[in-house]
Amino acid sequence: MADVTDDPGEEFGAHRARLFGLAYRLLGSATEAEDAVQDTYLRWNAADRAAIAAPGAWLAKVLTNICLNRLTSARSLREEYPGPWLPEPVLTDEPLETAEQRDSISMAFLVLLERLTPAERAVFVLREAFAYGYRDIADVLGLSEANCRQLHRRARLRVGERRRFDAPAQARRRIVERFLRAAENGDLAGLESVLAADVVAWSDGGGRASSALRPVMGAAKVSRYLAGLVARAARMGARLGFAEVNGEPAVLAFLGGGLVSVLVVESDGERVHGLRFVVNPDKLAYLAGQLSHREDVAGS
Repeated sequence: MADVTDDPGEEFGAHRARLFGLAYRLLGSATEAEDAVQDTYLRWNAADRAAIAAPGAWLAKVLTNICLNRLTSARSLREEYPGPWLPEPVLTDEPLETAEQRDSISMAFLVLLERLTPAERAVFVLREAFAYGYRDIADVLGLSEANCRQLHRRARLRVGERRRFDAPAQARRRIVERFLRAAENGDLAGLESVLAADVVAWSDGGGRASSALRPVMGAAKVSRYLAGLVARAARMGARLGFAEVNGEPAVLAFLGGGLVSVLVVESDGERVHGLRFVVNPDKLAYLAGQLSHREDVAGS
C-alpha cells in the first residue's frame, strides 16, 4: 500500500506539474489542461487513497482518460476553426532538461499532433514526451501492448519527419533580436536575410482578432508581412517584451498594460524557419496570468 498523508492536496501537489505537462500536450490548451488537472484532483480527493499502490500511475491514467474525452469533443470544433489553429502559448521559464522535452512542448509539435486521433495522440505523447513503455501505456489506456505499438506506428506515420532545432538559447534569442531590429527599421533586405527561404508565418486570431487566414510563405512575403505588423504596433504605441514561450524565444506585445499578441520564433540560431502569431484574446488569457508574476517581461 502507498503511504498516505493527511492532506490529499500535499501528495497531489508533488504530481501537479507533470500532470499539467501531460494534459497540455494532449489538449493543446493550457486552460483546458488546468481544468483536466482539477477534475483529476477531485477524483483523487474522493478515492480510497490507501488502496492506490502507485499514485503517479493512477493519476496519469485518470488524467489521460479525462483528456481523451475532451479531445473527442474538441476535434469537431477545431475543424471549423477560422484560419490556422495554434495552441495556447505558455511560458517555459524553467529550463527544459532535454532537447526532446523542448521539442515536445513546441508549437510545431503540438500542431502536428492535431493530425492524430485521440488514442493515437495519447500513445504518441506518452511514448515520445514522457518515455512511457508500451506496457505502461497499455495500462493507462486499457489497451493491449500490441494495440499501443500499432497506434504508435500509425501516429509516427501521420506526424511524419519533423524538423528539430537544437541551437543554444542564446543563439536563438540573438536571431530574434536581429530580425526584430530590422523589422522596426523597415529594413526589408536585412529582415529577409535572417529568414530561411522557405519560412512560414501562421497567425491565429480565431475570428476574435484580425489575422491572416492563410499561412504566409517565403522570405520575401514574410518580411513584408512582419514589417507591416511591427509598423502597425509602433503606431498603436505597443510595448514589446521577450520571454521563452513553448520552449522558443518569443516577442510579446502589450497595449495599455494588456497582452495583445505573442510571436513565437522557430530558428536554428542562424535563420528563422517558422513564425507563429497568437492574437486570439481567449488564447492569451493563461499566459497573461503567468506574466502577472513577471515584472521583467512587459515593455522593453
